[in-house]
Amino acid sequence: MPSAARCCAWPLLVYEKERTMKPTPTKALVILSGGQDSTTCLYWAKKEFDEVHAVTFDYGQRHSVEVQAARIIARLAGVASHRVIAIRDLLHGTSPLVNPSSELEQYEDHQSLPGGLEKTFVPMRNQLFITIAANHAYCIGISNLVTGVCQEDFGGYPDCTEAFIHSLTRAIQEGTFTGKDGALGSFFIHTPLMYLTKKESVLVAHGLEGCMRALQWSHTAYDGEYPPTGRDHASLLRAKGFEEAGLPDPLVLRAVAEGVMSVPDTPNYVFFHPRFYDAP
Repeated sequence: MPSAARCCAWPLLVYEKERTMKPTPTKALVILSGGQDSTTCLYWAKKEFDEVHAVTFDYGQRHSVEVQAARIIARLAGVASHRVIAIRDLLHGTSPLVNPSSELEQYEDHQSLPGGLEKTFVPMRNQLFITIAANHAYCIGISNLVTGVCQEDFGGYPDCTEAFIHSLTRAIQEGTFTGKDGALGSFFIHTPLMYLTKKESVLVAHGLEGCMRALQWSHTAYDGEYPPTGRDHASLLRAKGFEEAGLPDPLVLRAVAEGVMSVPDTPNYVFFHPRFYDAP
């Protein structure tokens, strides 16, 4: 029979082995546009994964300033890597985001938004972004892709829906991440904001360490202007989200602190004090 000492030693050895074993680090790649939603998703990924990388697309967009915003935010977040991919002249259409001759629609307020498909829709944009991002993810050994698409406050874009994401995930799994013959497997597209309103997205951001500071440097306005005083649908939805959440927009607070914008007269800015902001 084994001695009492050996009986006691065996479970201790097992415990010590389990205690010193480290789980395999989880990694994710975030599609970071430099806007509100992708910034929120970046900080969500930092909370959910051990190692986070980011990719940004310069597609000749009217608001190309968001690419610089993405660079600042990626640096603030301390991502493991950040790649900016130039794909100018690939995306075409009547959208004012890629067609300088098309006028960017402005609205009185968010209640004036017409609904349906906004003219800012760029055909195949998200499909192209996700496809290229999946290629980059595969090459650096990552099977988790994070994107900020949302089918609630989304301007009617069909490539921001759950059905689209499921279909594209299936295609990428079948064509690349097969898990067979040495190929990576278990590819998944994470969409943490998919079912959230802008108000709910703001509250999520507020609960993520460092996210509100990063949102000072985000860019949403489709006209590419700063301070954010435009009235395109994306800017109005952002303002609506912060107002309904009862929180001031860090980007607006930055603009006010810099003296380039007046304090908005909505209730979420009643207690604003110009004490801001941290340099990136």
